[in-house]
Amino acid sequence: MTKLLRKAIQVAVAIAAVTSCTSAQVSFVSVRDGQFVRDGQPYTYVGTNFWYGPILASEGRGGHFSRLTKELDTLKSLGITNLRVLVGGDGPDGVFSRVEPTLQTAPGVYNDTLLVGLDRFLAELGKRDMQAVLFLNNSWEWSGGYGQYLEWATGEKTLIPLIDGYWPFMQQMAGFQVNKEAQDLYFNHVRAIVGRTNSITGKPYSEDPAIFSWQLGNEPRCFSNEPEYRDGFIAWMTEAARIIRELDPNHMISTGNEGLRGCEDDQELLERVAAIPGIDYMTIHIWPYNWGWARAEALTEDMENAKARTTEYIGLHSEIAKKNGLPLVAEEFGFPRDGFATAMDSSTTGRDAYYAHVFSFVGGMLQGANFWGWSGFAKPASDQWERGADYTGDPAQEAQGLNGVYIGDTTVGVIESAIKNLNK
Repeated sequence: MTKLLRKAIQVAVAIAAVTSCTSAQVSFVSVRDGQFVRDGQPYTYVGTNFWYGPILASEGRGGHFSRLTKELDTLKSLGITNLRVLVGGDGPDGVFSRVEPTLQTAPGVYNDTLLVGLDRFLAELGKRDMQAVLFLNNSWEWSGGYGQYLEWATGEKTLIPLIDGYWPFMQQMAGFQVNKEAQDLYFNHVRAIVGRTNSITGKPYSEDPAIFSWQLGNEPRCFSNEPEYRDGFIAWMTEAARIIRELDPNHMISTGNEGLRGCEDDQELLERVAAIPGIDYMTIHIWPYNWGWARAEALTEDMENAKARTTEYIGLHSEIAKKNGLPLVAEEFGFPRDGFATAMDSSTTGRDAYYAHVFSFVGGMLQGANFWGWSGFAKPASDQWERGADYTGDPAQEAQGLNGVYIGDTTVGVIESAIKNLNK
């Protein structure tokens, strides 16, 4: 797709957004000349990841409406209005390290209680002039995603990284790129969700300004260097974006890709992802510990290296985004608590410094940044999530408390300060 054609599509979407919203609601955000625009003005933001929001909004198992409203009111008071959210998990409950309850329990079969939870969540965002980035798939095991679609299509049991190892898991997940049946199951899910009408508000999702954007998945990866798999990777994302745009002309679309790290460290593949037709903005994720930029036993000592590598990473993607006329968002980044601790009362000096560094790019090379993730008022029972425990920013496969931000953390002050500086 040429830059000129991409710009024409973005202008058309911007016009549709303006004509589809009402003055009583938050307007749709669109892209004009490589910049987010809202109500005709440039728009930048500091947001968070709040993957479990729709579960809290449900009236079934996992639902906790009073906590949901408390969390949303608190986030709003801090100036955090952009929340990146999981639409819902896939597959049966009871799978180790998978979040539950899941939304899509079998192909095309949904937990209606959770669907209404998603509706209610969006309705609550609308009341508060907040918006959600809704991701529809996952390359990782914690919500089903790739692995569950492959299991439904082939009958082969999905490997669990914490049990079977990450390398065997990733080799298995590469199969999603070339499995048409698994992809078709995902496309059907996309159609069901994007084409839904909210049972609470009566408003089609396609006309709801509480949705900031649709996202093809959480960290979609190819997991292979083979040309056939890479072509398949680009092809299914291209088709997913086409389906979404056909159903919804109002909202932006993004891939949810991590950037270079999510493209097997191959810039050529990254360039292909950035050029997928219908994609409105570019995403990156940044995980200094996971990527070896900071060691668990030397988080403080390695901070300057983590910052330098982060600056380099953002700069690389900023250039690619500009070339394609796209805004750039660091929609997921995290840093462990000091000493790699998980306790709620443990310090976050290193994290605070790292967050401040990432936030310093918002309004410049970045037009948005969503930290991972909001734990708010949660009180986890142990390091390992178990059924009935509070949901935190750390999904079921991760140590509860390690990366999540609690309301009592000093990190909250860093976030609030960044937002105030952004709005000056």
